[in-house]
Amino acid sequence: MTQQRIRFYQIGSYAAGNRLLDPDQGSVQADVQRTNSLNSGHRACQGCGEALGARYALDAVMRATGNQMVAVNATGCLEVFSTPYPETAWQVPWLHSLFGNAPAVATGVAAALKAKGRTDVRVVGQGGDGGTVDIGLACLSGMFERNDDVLYICYDNGGYMNTGVQRSGATPHAAATTTTPAVGPEPGNNFGQGKSLPLIAMAHRIPYVATATVADLRDLEYKAKRAMEFRGARYLHVLVPCPLGWRTASNQTIQIARLATETGIFPVFEAEDGEVVGVSKIRKRRPVSDYLEPQGRYAHLFGAAPREDVIARIQAEADRNVRGFGLVDPRCRLMEG
Repeated sequence: MTQQRIRFYQIGSYAAGNRLLDPDQGSVQADVQRTNSLNSGHRACQGCGEALGARYALDAVMRATGNQMVAVNATGCLEVFSTPYPETAWQVPWLHSLFGNAPAVATGVAAALKAKGRTDVRVVGQGGDGGTVDIGLACLSGMFERNDDVLYICYDNGGYMNTGVQRSGATPHAAATTTTPAVGPEPGNNFGQGKSLPLIAMAHRIPYVATATVADLRDLEYKAKRAMEFRGARYLHVLVPCPLGWRTASNQTIQIARLATETGIFPVFEAEDGEVVGVSKIRKRRPVSDYLEPQGRYAHLFGAAPREDVIARIQAEADRNVRGFGLVDPRCRLMEG
């Protein structure tokens, strides 16, 4: 990846003190002129990863486009908690669509702007994994096939959280939801089900596909801005932990997202025209149990009768990600605990 590397002035820390950086090196969120696309007043849960992801991504897009952007939002958590009638927490041009047609509506907005000769105004479609991976997949695939000039962002919290924490096509294996309870010989979400939408997007060979998490602000901002350097269909998939659905403490959101990448559960990469062009290497790899155990949705795998067999299958999935994307040096050993 080509984003600028910043020296970490605090040894052992994951954050750089922005006061020690030149202003042009600071993050978008460190800029007092940031848009605050999603402002205060929304009703997201405390520690909501989706609220963080949406603000980080759209603020970066606004900077990249000179504040010339229109956002189209699918129905879901992000829409519900940000626009309780008659209020709104958005400070950007924003449209609400149905659950499954945000890509189509975004395409229509882009077509209208093109007809008016407004090539300066860019369009972003966004939604959760339910409205993207499941309900909106047909519209999104059509957008990819036509190569419409839209950046679509999926905020992946692994389920239909707004309607009661039901399973989605992005729910991880063995995770307990209200529709995949922790019962039976294979508790939680069944292995072999679900889909990877970043890989599906790559199969369309669109100009740009990337994954990111709310744990790495600079990487997320870089990819949002990088996406706006392309014309045509682009896709950004952001992991956004949900304290409610994942049953984690509200102050663990960033830690859990970081563990998802450090274990190999969630590979972070970018691709152009269907080919991977960069990956975020894992510096210190952790076993998947470090990621699973703090989450209540995996509580059935631990306790008096640990399900080591299920944990081993999840570890094997992470190992495949590490090999397939080249996430670590082959000589790197798995850390204990």
